[in-house]
Amino acid sequence: MSMDRRKFMRVSGLAALGLAGGASRDLLAQETPPDTTRAPLTGSRWALVVDLRKCMAAGDCTDCSQACHRTHNVPEFDNPKDEIKWIWKESFEHVFEEQEHEFLEEALKHVKTPVLCNHCDNPPCVRVCPTQATWKREQDGIVMMDWHRCIGCRYCVLACPYGSRSFNWRDPRPFIKEIKPDFPTRSRGVVEKCTFCEERLARGLQPSCVEACKERALIFGDLEDPDSEVRRLLKERFTIRRKPGLGTQPEVYYMV
Repeated sequence: MSMDRRKFMRVSGLAALGLAGGASRDLLAQETPPDTTRAPLTGSRWALVVDLRKCMAAGDCTDCSQACHRTHNVPEFDNPKDEIKWIWKESFEHVFEEQEHEFLEEALKHVKTPVLCNHCDNPPCVRVCPTQATWKREQDGIVMMDWHRCIGCRYCVLACPYGSRSFNWRDPRPFIKEIKPDFPTRSRGVVEKCTFCEERLARGLQPSCVEACKERALIFGDLEDPDSEVRRLLKERFTIRRKPGLGTQPEVYYMV
């Protein structure tokens, strides 16, 4: 009789496991299957080309900055002292002081020019960082940020000649309208900036600003690829870069 009881318990246990397994399979079958992952976008030297004529035609459009700031949990403070900027617009005359002359096309003088981190080939911010919280990626030239390593010394802010870095004087999290859980938020006392959407490139996507631009005024690509669109544009159109005399070799080009 005892053998029958043990046998019964064993058979019952196996049956229970089978039912549980079946229930688990049913639950898994009900879940939405994950989207097929795109192949990462890879390049040896990423660059951005900005068509200022198209920006001019778009007027006061801010689609690029809005998309970028939503994607990367950039806060919206109520005063310019605390402002955090990854991509924003300034007047042509302010962005390209060295290009200023009395015969410059009047319309060009007032065009709102998108500005961001230039991801320089020779980035001065990298050289001055004592903790290597900012560094240049060897595989594609993107100038990166590690917000956990940043100690808030702001040496990189002083070293950047383009004003492309922002410092969090206050905790930014309460000033984010809708936090995107798939991108890390920052904390008070750290520096942040554009990273060419490296997290989107890893998922096979273009940078947010490029994707959001209805005028296709922003073109992103690999300078080392002779067949890329950025290489074609640089051959066909005259372009300028910000403060070329400093030797930083910016990787953001502006077609005028």
